[in-house]
Amino acid sequence: MNFIRKFVPTASALLHLRILFSVFLLPVYLFAFSQATQINSLAAILTFVVWHLLVYPASNGFNSYFDKDEGSIALIESPPPVDKSLYNFSLLLDVLALVLSLFVGWTLFFSVLTYGIISKMYSHPKFRLKKYPIISFLIVFIFQGAFIYWSTYASIGSFNALEDWNFNFILAGLISSCLIGATYPLTQVYQHEEDSKRGDTTLSIVLGIRGSFYFSAILFLLSGILVYFYWESVGLSNYFWLFLLITAPVFILFIKWFLAVYQDPAQANFKNMSRMTLISSIMMLLYFGILAFI
Repeated sequence: MNFIRKFVPTASALLHLRILFSVFLLPVYLFAFSQATQINSLAAILTFVVWHLLVYPASNGFNSYFDKDEGSIALIESPPPVDKSLYNFSLLLDVLALVLSLFVGWTLFFSVLTYGIISKMYSHPKFRLKKYPIISFLIVFIFQGAFIYWSTYASIGSFNALEDWNFNFILAGLISSCLIGATYPLTQVYQHEEDSKRGDTTLSIVLGIRGSFYFSAILFLLSGILVYFYWESVGLSNYFWLFLLITAPVFILFIKWFLAVYQDPAQANFKNMSRMTLISSIMMLLYFGILAFI
């Protein structure tokens, strides 16, 4: 019984899993779902459960356990103290994800295994890749973007991950990475002081507050260009104009926030970051949700 109790999460641990945050990463899955051919319904459901209900929460919990944040973090303005059950339950979720991924196939299994190892190296004090600005950015850029797109696409459809690569498949992964990477430094602009205390030199600290906005703007622009070439290459340019229409509120809010921060750096705070992240996620969910529905 004592062994079982070790894996029972407390209310604090459940909060630190930030399961709702997984919704913000759902557009990548929806993009892959919308583009995959001959979808296996069971594989699609299991792949969704593995990534969004198991792997992402496990990664969030593991990261929070070693960060021990006292200030605001994504979706939690006042994070409660972490406890050992958070660590244990995060590992349990990882194991469940690996077991469940076997019912989908080896591609998903090795993808989940790789993601789990990298995410732990990102946070664990022994490696703490999070403290290196370029490496930490590339981990998020690749593994929450293109890596998830490619592994999801390969897992839910009739696709050979070793042989069936093509230009559009690669391009779609890059689009996913650019959209994820564009928001990454913006989620760090209000955490400079706390990150510095832990010895984590984030990309946002290197870029500075204004530089973080410039960097995000460049990646937003690049993602739009890639979206244009992607849909143009398959003769569906109307989907590009739909992208511009739906994401217009995101760009408007981004510009307003940047102008406010330019005048007053204190505007780079948790409240404004949360609003930006929420609106951006809703619009991306709407766009890629429409694609998946179509």
